[in-house]
Amino acid sequence: MEVCPLPPLPRYPTVDELAARAALLAGRRSRDARLRRVGVSRAGTPLWLLSLGRGSRQALVVAGPHANEPVGGATVLRLAERVLADPRLTEGADATWNLLLCLDPDGLRRNEGWLTGPYSLGRYFRNFFRPGFHEQPEWLPDGAAAAALPETRALLRLQDELKPFFQCSLHGVDVGGGFVELTRDLPGLDRRMAHAAARLGIPRELGPYDTLYWPRLGPAVYRIPRPRPRGLAAAITEAAVESTWCHPLRYGTVTAVVEAPMWGVPGVQDGAPPADPGAALHAVSTTLRHDARVLEHLLARVRPHLGGTPDVARLLAPVDDYLLVCPGLADAWDPATTDPARPLPPLTNAHLTALRIAGRRIAVRTAGLLHQLVTRAGRDPAGALPVLDRLIDAWCAAYRDDSGARWIPVARQAEYQARVVLAAFDLAGRHAPRARTGEPHWGTRPAVPMHRE
Repeated sequence: MEVCPLPPLPRYPTVDELAARAALLAGRRSRDARLRRVGVSRAGTPLWLLSLGRGSRQALVVAGPHANEPVGGATVLRLAERVLADPRLTEGADATWNLLLCLDPDGLRRNEGWLTGPYSLGRYFRNFFRPGFHEQPEWLPDGAAAAALPETRALLRLQDELKPFFQCSLHGVDVGGGFVELTRDLPGLDRRMAHAAARLGIPRELGPYDTLYWPRLGPAVYRIPRPRPRGLAAAITEAAVESTWCHPLRYGTVTAVVEAPMWGVPGVQDGAPPADPGAALHAVSTTLRHDARVLEHLLARVRPHLGGTPDVARLLAPVDDYLLVCPGLADAWDPATTDPARPLPPLTNAHLTALRIAGRRIAVRTAGLLHQLVTRAGRDPAGALPVLDRLIDAWCAAYRDDSGARWIPVARQAEYQARVVLAAFDLAGRHAPRARTGEPHWGTRPAVPMHRE
């Protein structure tokens, strides 16, 4: 049976558009597609799961785990149409696809100031929102049993219910390139990813800051290490903490974290050795320390005039987190201060490009959040707005002019991410065991029609 495709969106979908388009798909294909609520956000927004097919093996795809990374919403809509149109992905694979439309809908709503375009770096960073580290729903700093966020608990319940053979978390890179992180090797994924990236003009990130200390499984493919207890600064520096990526390992699940870039930078795929890595690292660290000091002084001027509302606290939390980790990051990257017990791996030009982008990212995100705080206060007695505008404009210009950052249309971002997900699904399915529990768990709970919510 052919699917009548939904009219394509030339931009990122909003929270409401995601739900409405998924409901329309489920209504058109009620035998093969079911939509149900699996939880609610802190603000009471439903967390919707779209399940496709009736196979015994469960695949779980999580979109929107980070509020400022909306590509996953466009990707799950694309995946839904592709899965419904190709029975090889359901009956042929004995699989059910479970698409969680958005894990952090409250955070995504806060990004609607830039979400629907037009897309420019300045507009993005001035309207950027991503919650503090303790409010990011995939992170489990105190373990699954102590998970406090309702979004996190909903995802953990879903993982325990489905026991998926394959889980995919859809992430976005604001400036940089595409890469994949895996809990277990999927041989051949790097080649399929390279093919998709080449066809769609997506740079592959060969030395992401996120994976600096992680094993490399292939070009732009990295293995997620087993988590271990770490302090906040070390956890962010080394990116190896307990998370929902690792929670379903007990079921034999393989997790793929698929990153797709918004603004692509060619330099992130330069695997050549650098001429003077020590000097380059020192320059990156020096710049980060300088930018952090400038922002700390601005925050000290601004904070007394902001008030103590929950909205201000929500915006201040990531500002404080970013400024907290800056010294640790700068020390970890600078050859003069690197911990001998945690030496940097051999670096390429791609690594150095990624580190320059990462240092600048922390600064410009912080400036954007401070800009929002002052703007929402309705007054600027500290005179911070002109300074923040100059900083944001200069740092965005550096991304464009020095790094060569160029916008990638949303349709290409989503198509690339969908192709990588389908490749990982295929490779994971070749070696996954058949379900041990008979009928899939979704059949025990009726779908909830949206008009009855």
